[in-house]
Amino acid sequence: MLVVTDDVALRPVREEDLALFDRLFNDPDGAGEFQWYGWRDPTRFRRRLAENGLLADDGGTLMVALAGEPVGFVSWRKVPTSMSSFCWNIGIGLAPEHRGRGYGTQAQRLIARYLFAHTQVQRVEAGTDVDNLAEQRALEKAGFQREGVMRGYGYRLGAWHDAVLYGILRTDV
Repeated sequence: MLVVTDDVALRPVREEDLALFDRLFNDPDGAGEFQWYGWRDPTRFRRRLAENGLLADDGGTLMVALAGEPVGFVSWRKVPTSMSSFCWNIGIGLAPEHRGRGYGTQAQRLIARYLFAHTQVQRVEAGTDVDNLAEQRALEKAGFQREGVMRGYGYRLGAWHDAVLYGILRTDV
C-alpha cells in the first residue's frame, strides 16, 4: 500500500471492492454527470480481476482507500507518443459522497508518483470534460499543468464534448 497522508492510500483491487465498481460504472447517480456512458458489462471487472488483478503491462487499476475503506479507483493506460516511447493516461472515479473533499487530488498526485517510481515514462497525462471544473482544479492541485483543449474529443449523452488535457512530467515531481 502506498500512503499519501494518514488517510488516503492506493492499493490493489480486491474482490470485495467490485460492488463499488458496479456502482461507479452501472449506476447513473454513482457515475456522475461526467462519467455516465450507459450500462456496461457488469462482469468485466470480475473477469479482469481473476485474470490479472487489474494490473497489466499496458495499464492498471488501483483502489483509492480512505482509512482503509475503498472510496474509488485510479486507473492508467499506455498511450504511444512516438515509435519508441509512450506516456501514461490516468483516470479516476470516486463515490459521490467522497467527491469534493480533496481525496481525488491526493490520489492523482499519488498515482503520478507511483508511475514515475515504477516505470521509465517521462509524462503522465489526464483529460477531463471542459465543463468538469472540479476535476480541473483537482488536477492542478495535484501538480498537473493545463496544456490545451481537445475539441470534440469524447461522446457522451448523445453529444460530442470538448476535453481539457493536463500533463505532468517526471521533472515536475
